[in-house]
Amino acid sequence: MKMIFKIAKTELRNLFYSPVAWFLSIAFLVQCAVYYTDIVQGIAKWQDVALTNQPRFKGFEVSLTRAIFLGSDSLFSSVLQNLFLFVPLLTMGLISREINNGTIKLLYSSPISVRQIVLGKYTAIMLYNLVLVLLIGIFIISGFFNIVSPDYGVLLSAVLGFYLLMCAYTAIGLFMSSLTTYQIVSAIACFLMIFILTRIGGLWQRYDFVRDLTYFLSMYGRTEKMLSGLITTREVIYFLLIMYLFVSFTLIKLRSATESRPWYVNATRYVAVMISVLAAGYISSRPAYIGYWDTTANKVNTLHPYTQKIIQELGDEPLEVTLYSNLLGGGIDRTRPMNRNDYLWGFWEKYVRFKPDIQFKYVHYQDIDDHDSTLYKTYPGKTLSQIAGLQAELMEVDTAMYLHREEIRKQIDMAPEDYRAVMQLKYKGRTTFLRTYNDPIFWPDEMQVAPALKRLLAVKLPKVLFTTGNLERSPYKKGEREFWLHSLAKANRYSLLNLGFEADTISLDHNNIPKDVSILVLADPKTELSATVKARLRDYISGGGNLFIMGEPGKQQLLNPVLQQLGVRLMNGTTVEVSTQEMPHMVKPYITYAGANLAEDPFLIELKLKWGEDSIFLLQPGVASIAYADSSAFSAKPLLLTAAKNNAWIKAGVLVTDSVPPVFDALAGDTMMPAFTTSIQLTRQVHNKQQRIILNGDADLMSNLRSAGGFIGRAFYSWLDYNEYPVYAPMAPPKDQLLTIKPVTANILKMVYVWVLPAMILLLGTIILIRRKRQ
Repeated sequence: MKMIFKIAKTELRNLFYSPVAWFLSIAFLVQCAVYYTDIVQGIAKWQDVALTNQPRFKGFEVSLTRAIFLGSDSLFSSVLQNLFLFVPLLTMGLISREINNGTIKLLYSSPISVRQIVLGKYTAIMLYNLVLVLLIGIFIISGFFNIVSPDYGVLLSAVLGFYLLMCAYTAIGLFMSSLTTYQIVSAIACFLMIFILTRIGGLWQRYDFVRDLTYFLSMYGRTEKMLSGLITTREVIYFLLIMYLFVSFTLIKLRSATESRPWYVNATRYVAVMISVLAAGYISSRPAYIGYWDTTANKVNTLHPYTQKIIQELGDEPLEVTLYSNLLGGGIDRTRPMNRNDYLWGFWEKYVRFKPDIQFKYVHYQDIDDHDSTLYKTYPGKTLSQIAGLQAELMEVDTAMYLHREEIRKQIDMAPEDYRAVMQLKYKGRTTFLRTYNDPIFWPDEMQVAPALKRLLAVKLPKVLFTTGNLERSPYKKGEREFWLHSLAKANRYSLLNLGFEADTISLDHNNIPKDVSILVLADPKTELSATVKARLRDYISGGGNLFIMGEPGKQQLLNPVLQQLGVRLMNGTTVEVSTQEMPHMVKPYITYAGANLAEDPFLIELKLKWGEDSIFLLQPGVASIAYADSSAFSAKPLLLTAAKNNAWIKAGVLVTDSVPPVFDALAGDTMMPAFTTSIQLTRQVHNKQQRIILNGDADLMSNLRSAGGFIGRAFYSWLDYNEYPVYAPMAPPKDQLLTIKPVTANILKMVYVWVLPAMILLLGTIILIRRKRQ
């Protein structure tokens, strides 16, 4: 070891006695300085303006640590993208210089072993890599002082990723330097090898035999997890193996120059090293042997504790996941064999981390609905097999691996899933589907995965029943006023079906309300409720059942007999808000603080943190206001409330929406109040539990046309289900949302980091080089 460090010391001295090391250090420093100070300067200016002119401004609502160091065009992402430009210049002369000058023969004839030469030179370059880490450290330390409550963990993880990648690159450069006497050839070869290892992960991914091999060798994306604050043994071992691989290759190459052995002996050595690397890489990438360390302050890379608990309840019993991929169906672009590693490591890894024994299977098939498929119109006159052949040619896949219609239909009927890509989960003989979606995320997230796992555990899921028989809104109809989108739409990741609810309809004229119902929905009846229906609703309310009631202007008299039992009523007339942008019946109430506390939805959490009681506004197209009394048996809290400044009132009689704006007329029966409640929650204690009821004066808010109410619609159902479902996985907001500096300080930092500090290093390097030359 002593000799290795002596060689490293000599090599490091020679490195800094040449202008290359100083030039690269200064160029690297300037690059880091420009990216750091440009972002900090811009944020400081925006923050100063916001703090001066926006009293409610509390922060940027994003992690500034990530924005400055890890975001797009940030310090680390930009440095890593350009790192391959520095390495060839740094390593091109490590061995080739010795060969070209003839000093390699002196080293061979000295009592120094080839192993000591190689390890000594590589140790020197690793130490130089630490110098680059120290240069980045300048800006990390600066970030600690410039950012309020910076996320230290994610920065340390990013530094580790940078250093490991740099060491892997320089190991490649060391080997390339041993192959030629020409330094420029060595630099080009190093650049080419880095390019190949970066791109090899996308090659031959359609072939099972080589997919894992090329994916393992690929350097592309290896630092992404570390840059996000997640350190895994799989990635760390990968970099160590790449270092070992190319340092060993260098050792074999130099030894071959001092030995007289047949060519196949050295070839065997290369193959043995490669096999050992692949074997170690394969073992270290098995889920059961991967270790994880989430270094972020809020554990953003880790499943929510609630989801972890569900996975723990699965125990040691195997979970089988079968991916059904249809060559002719939706989602084929993301579920082809060539995208399998993205499926396994991009989507499933965070779940495999807590359950390594998940078994993955794949079924590829070709099938479509003969009566409702655009493919027959796209390819007129073609048969199913001919269409499949054309699609396979476009997708660059082999049709032989896709089961024909007759074969797949013997196994499973995919028609209910619209023949699109879907996963079937099996556990202890129980099965459930986990769907994919036509949005940028595509794969399900924790809100869909957690309830699917709950189904496998045979947990009783909440049952939502929609009343029928009085022309109510239907969960089965797809019209713009209906409720299919938020209830039973399989293609909507936020539908009740995909969030863990069981939804169906019930006719109260013919059926009693089941005791196991979690939420009963009475949505905009258009005919008078029968005595039977009223009696069953009355009994359900008296028994403490949870209820979601939605009405519409002009139909108040249909619901008020039911609402009388609750101590509330829908006020006659239509609530209007006259504005220059919308028709008068388009009312925009805001979400109250009680509304923001309905559920742990990320939007509502952000709402509470940012605005407090003053909230964002929603659009309700035609709404009846709600009157309630404090003396009611129920405790009432408004969820949606019109703002006093909007000058809303209730228009009596018929409202004409497509003419001149209406005018308040007290004599005609119009009602003016400071604010009107358009949605309300009611609670009381019944049979040792809290009964929960929500009344909306507008059913259109939850309609297909209005995107099923969005986040507030999900929050309604969550609150009515005691916040058991949907399974929200909220993350605590970042603490590092503000800078500690003003624009003036940011300008000074830019001058120091971009100009003064590089100039000082340039002066130091110049002095050292001049003194060296004089000696």
